[in-house]
Formats: sequence, structure tokens, C-alpha cells
Amino acid sequence: MKIKLADLAIRYGCTLKGDPDATVDSVSSLRDSSPGAICFLANAGYQHYLKDSKATAIILEEKYAGDAPGNCLITHNPHAVYALIAQELHPAPLAQPGIHASVVVGNDCEIANSCEISAGVILGNRVNVSEGVFLGPNCVIGDGVSIGPYTRLYSNVSCYSDVSIGERCIIHSSAVLGSDGFGIAQDESGWVKVPQIGGVRIGDDVEIGAGTTIDRGAIEDTCLGNDVKIDNQVQIAHNVTIGDHTAIAGQSGIAGSSKIGSRCLLGGQTAIVGHLTIADDVVLMGRSTISHSIKTPGVYSSILPAEEAASWRRILARIKQLDSLAKRIIKLEKQSGPQD
Repeated sequence: MKIKLADLAIRYGCTLKGDPDATVDSVSSLRDSSPGAICFLANAGYQHYLKDSKATAIILEEKYAGDAPGNCLITHNPHAVYALIAQELHPAPLAQPGIHASVVVGNDCEIANSCEISAGVILGNRVNVSEGVFLGPNCVIGDGVSIGPYTRLYSNVSCYSDVSIGERCIIHSSAVLGSDGFGIAQDESGWVKVPQIGGVRIGDDVEIGAGTTIDRGAIEDTCLGNDVKIDNQVQIAHNVTIGDHTAIAGQSGIAGSSKIGSRCLLGGQTAIVGHLTIADDVVLMGRSTISHSIKTPGVYSSILPAEEAASWRRILARIKQLDSLAKRIIKLEKQSGPQD
């Protein structure tokens, strides 16, 4: 597929500098570009690659346009425009209708004719698979699961019973949806398992990374809103609620019954204690540990950045002295009388 730059400029609201009849048919990185490709610049650290770019066109901000050697699409958000053009030039594959002979189908299932169901898939009872759905090899779909139109589940995804997945979702390999939450109660004889009788509800346009686990609710459902993006190897515990357009980076963990607002960004290895509320429009820097609710939008962090080892040892020694220093200050204040 070849697309004229003039058409892309109109479609995505860009200002075109250069030949409107030039065409592109692929995307590339700025550093490793070739004729026919379109690339983007969104980070000043890569600006030095501009002058040697061989790409047919570069998507960038106005302030960099003077350094570009050829055609440009000028926009305030190059990364987003690049993503839209990349989707157009490299569209996601469509389901190829058909059910492999090895598929096991339970009772009372509804499967649209336009679905592609790969080898080794197992469908429980009362499963609803909507039009255009792709189920990769060896997916296991439990009783009462519904999968919305044009959603893709890659290989080895496991959906326990009573999971609802919206439209146009992407669930990557080995994700587990609807496993039991960590519900246990203690009595004199040891641990007593608390039945997890809720489900999982996933909105539209959600992407869930490989190896991520989303637990079912203990009583009420675990819920993900629309356009939520979850990276690989994330743990979402029972009864968690995540608002629309929130993104969570890899190895993060959210404990039970916490509520994450809309448009939040959670950096990698973020840990959120249970039963907390995070407001809308909160950014949590990578490796943050959140032990109390956050009621005000903003950027939050709780981890010191790396330091040279000798410097870090000095900082740690001083941290260990803080308690004794605080006691000395309190004692001195009492001895000196009231302070103005």
C-alpha cells in the first residue's frame, strides 16, 4: 500500500513541507531509514540523526523542521501521528473464518461465522464469541465467557468462567483472566479459602500484555475501563477497578479492592497497597510504592534514583541517623523553650 503525503497531512491534521505527491509504504526508525519509509522524531536526543535520514518523510514538530533534509509532516504530537500512520500502513491481521478440527466446544455456545478459532482451543459451556474474533492456539475459555467483536486472544490465554471482554481488545500470550483472588481467612486450624464468586469485566479497546494476571472479584467484579493498556507481567488483584485510558507498565502490582482513576500512568514495578483510591490524572514514577490514597492529580514518586556506590553508602548511613537526630532536635527544642 502506497499513500501520498498530501493525503496523510489532510487525514491527520499535519502541515506538509515538501512534495505532496511523494508516497510512503512502510515505517522505519529515524536512525535506520530508507526511501519509501516514514519515520518520526519526538525526542531531542535523536535530533542528530535527522541530517542523514534517507526516509521519504519525517513526522516532527515545527522547531525541528529546518534540520530535516526532505519531506516533513509537521505536528505538535509526532509520536501519536506516527502511530496512526503505522496502523494504516501495517494494519493488524483480520481473522480468517474457520474453526480448527481439534477445537472442543461446550454446550450452548454462540460462535459467529467470521471467527477464527485455532488448533487446541477449548470452549466451555455458554461461551459467546462475537464476529471477527481471533482465538490463538491452545486458548482455554471457561463457562459463561463473552468475547466482543474483533478482539484477539493470542496463544495460551486462559479465561476462567464469567469473564467479559469488550470490543477490539488484544490479549497477549499466557495472560490469565479470572483466576481466583488471594482470598483467605485465618482461624485456629490455619487458613480458610474465601470463595471468589465475582467475575472480570473488561471494556473496549483494552490491551493486556503477555503473562499478566487479572483476578476475579471476591463478590463484586474486577473491572477495567475502556482503552486501558496493561504491559507484560502485571498483577491485578480481586475487586480492583481501573478507569478509562489508564496505562500500567510491566511488573507492577495492584492489591485487592484498590481503585485507579482514569488517564493514570503507572511506571514499571509500581506497587499499590490494597483498598486505596488513586485520583484521575495521576502519574506514578517507576518503582513507586503507594501506601495511602492519592486524592490530587499530579506526579508522584517514592524511590531514590541510583547513585555511585560510595555515595549511596554515605546517604544510607545518614538515613539511619535520622531518628536519633530527630530525638536530639526535640530535646533541644524543649530545653530552649517555646519557639516563635
